[in-house]
Amino acid sequence: MKIKKGDKVVILSGKDKGKTGEVTKAFPKDSKVIVSGVNIATRHRKATQQNPQAGWIASRRRCTSPTSRSRPRTASRPACASRVQDGKKVRVAVKTGEKIDG
Repeated sequence: MKIKKGDKVVILSGKDKGKTGEVTKAFPKDSKVIVSGVNIATRHRKATQQNPQAGWIASRRRCTSPTSRSRPRTASRPACASRVQDGKKVRVAVKTGEKIDG
């Protein structure tokens, strides 16, 4: 898997398309990653006297759910997603040629 913990990534598809975040955990066996601030679990709350406005709200703990490893792409520069090539000692972005910290 080319995406590792600590990488800055851009989401390419889904409801969070275009958002950026940092990979907090990677699950190589399941091909999933957890990105901070992306894919937040929501719950529907019905209207009550304490909460008169019903609707979808973020869960109390703001849980981020795992997402498929195909959705995020490593961002070597802000708003510029690029592919990653694993080198011997340094990972390098294919499009820009910049080194990727992580």
